[in-house]
Amino acid sequence: MTVREVAVEAYREALPVLGLSAVGGLFAGVVLGGMDAELEQVAGLLVLVPALLATRGNVYGSLGARLGSALHQGLIDPRFSTGDYRVNAAVSAALANGVLVSGLAAVMTVALLAVLGRPSAPLATLVGIALIAGLVSGLLLTVAVVSVVFVGYRRGLNPDTLAGPVVTTTGDVVGIATLLLATRLVLALGGG
Repeated sequence: MTVREVAVEAYREALPVLGLSAVGGLFAGVVLGGMDAELEQVAGLLVLVPALLATRGNVYGSLGARLGSALHQGLIDPRFSTGDYRVNAAVSAALANGVLVSGLAAVMTVALLAVLGRPSAPLATLVGIALIAGLVSGLLLTVAVVSVVFVGYRRGLNPDTLAGPVVTTTGDVVGIATLLLATRLVLALGGG
């Protein structure tokens, strides 16, 4: 293949996904814009948002990269199977890391706000929100990443080209939506 053919193929694969990524990012922004009441009730929640969204991209982007590399190397088959220990290990590590980092981000948010002398919701409230959002979004992102990587690979697409934009978009949309739901749940249970 020539350089031009490689570039055309890369754009052919990436542009539709990047377009969807832009729309998804705007949707996530609209949802965040509608969280005024929750952001006012839970001091420090807005500080936590970028950290939670960044961890989704980092953790589940790594999952997509691991699966893509394993597919390219022939270490895993592009099929859904609960018996594939390599896929199970990658998924388990991503879920554990996602939930752990979410909790850590909440603890760091409270600590940072305390150092800056800014108001913060109780530690239990922010940690509860972060852990619930981290677990639910992690489960949804795992399904999205594994599906896109495997289906794309079976259709002859490069999973490395697909995984990044899909994780970014899905991570933003799912991350904000689960953060909203987790916040409402924790507030309903008496947190705040």
